[in-house]
Amino acid sequence: MKANMLAPLSLAERLADLAVDALIDEAELSPKPGLVDRRGSGAHGDMNLALMQASALSLWPCLRQMAEAAQRIGHIATPLRAELGRLGREGEAAMLVTTAGVNTHRGAIWALGLLVAAWALNPADSDPLNVTARAGRLALIEDPAAPIADSHGLHVRRRYGVGGAREQAQQGFPAIIGHGLPQLLRSRSAGVGETPARLDALLAIMAALSDTCVLWRAGEQGLAVLQQGARAVLEAGGSASLAGRRHLRALDARLLHLNASAGGAADLLAACLFLDKAGSL
Repeated sequence: MKANMLAPLSLAERLADLAVDALIDEAELSPKPGLVDRRGSGAHGDMNLALMQASALSLWPCLRQMAEAAQRIGHIATPLRAELGRLGREGEAAMLVTTAGVNTHRGAIWALGLLVAAWALNPADSDPLNVTARAGRLALIEDPAAPIADSHGLHVRRRYGVGGAREQAQQGFPAIIGHGLPQLLRSRSAGVGETPARLDALLAIMAALSDTCVLWRAGEQGLAVLQQGARAVLEAGGSASLAGRRHLRALDARLLHLNASAGGAADLLAACLFLDKAGSL
């Protein structure tokens, strides 16, 4: 009897696998200040690790279809942007069914959807700087079918004059390219384990990002606590050092006291881990 052999995965399926793996890796990374992780729910009374894992898995079809759309359409223009918007809204609906209405990964759908599509557009050029540049060009195109936005992020952008997730994407994800990914590589080169290297990457993103999730929950005071606290951990030697861990615990306590969660930074860490993983394809 012949062995039951699985068919080889398509490029779109492999990219979706890596994106979902990145989301789960981000959710399981611990200890993350103020965020859902293996220890508990952080500042989120309506979320837990199991919910984050289920949410990530629910996005696999959407992410695969986004990569397939990029391969099929083949160039950066309004038709691809419109298709990505449609698929993103369908993916969000599937996510909300899975989570019973809890917004676990709306920002991640935006970031990872763009990056998966950008990667699939030119698999021969997987340099993170070029992938994020292609994603930025896609993000600059208006989605002709996008509904009128009325989100927390929009209110925060208007009140505080920050760019949010949309601007991050349109600029080619500077928080990832300029901060998260370089810090990930620096920490690995210093010989720390993978967990502290990823925590350091998250902290580098937190220190640089005007996180609209934090601004919504805790205003400018909360954002200052986040950015200054993240810098303090890195300046003390990072999350692998004793001094860094003390600062990390202090930051976690302050964010929990403020009920502040850096969801935007978490989404960008997942995107950072995706780019790191996809380089091996």
